[in-house]
Order: sequence, then structure tokens, then C-alpha cells
Amino acid sequence: MVEPRRELVRSWLAKALHDLGTARKAAADPDPYLDTAVYHCQQAAEKSLKAFLTLHDVLFDKTHNLGSLLVQAATVDSSFMVLADAAETLTPYATLYRYPSDLQEPSREEYCEALEKARDIFTFVVSKLPPEVNPEQAG
Repeated sequence: MVEPRRELVRSWLAKALHDLGTARKAAADPDPYLDTAVYHCQQAAEKSLKAFLTLHDVLFDKTHNLGSLLVQAATVDSSFMVLADAAETLTPYATLYRYPSDLQEPSREEYCEALEKARDIFTFVVSKLPPEVNPEQAG
């Protein structure tokens, strides 16, 4: 793999890890911000998928639609479609709680599900990539 591309993939994954960490910190008691936490769950999944697409030189639009990114990833590896439910659950969090509306805050259960699905997407993507791009193992 070309070094600049490997570094870009690693950077996407590092940002995804930061989003997962931010989600956990934002949801921490005693004063949780669950709206912010679920947004960062969506972002972690989005950046993970974009890392995979980047590795495979698949151009993607500037989008928050995880289903669209998933379909693109599935053109390279059809097993990505096992993430369809997670993508469907997480996609709305890109905007759902970010702006004033009647929906102000997700439940703790909703947050827990979002974090689990985001981590599942991250872990799945990492399993499909060379170990040297994994920021959890790079050193």
C-alpha cells in the first residue's frame, strides 16, 4: 500500500476512535450530554467506513448517510452488508439531535445501542484492513 494512503486510512481510524472516546465521555455521569454522544457514535461509524473506502481508492461523496457508504463498501466486500442495521440506526444521529426541535435528548438506552453499533462498525472495518493502519496497534 502506498504510504500516504496508509497514513490517511490510519488518520480516518484515529478520528473514529476519538469520536468513540468523545461519545463515552459525553455520556458520562453526573452530567451527560447524550445528544452529543450519539452524534459522535454516528461520526465514528462514518469515519470508519470512509477509512475502508479510502484504502480501496473508492471515491465517496461528502455524506453522513452510512447506508450509502455501506453500499459502496459492499462493492469491494459484500460482507459489509451485515452492518446494514447498524448503519440504519446510526445515520439519523448525524442531525437528529444537533439542532433545536421537539427531540432534545436521546434516552440512555438509545445511547448505549448507538455506542455498541458504532463500535461494531469500527471493529468490523478494522478487521478488514491491514494491521499497520490500526491506530490502536500502531506505535
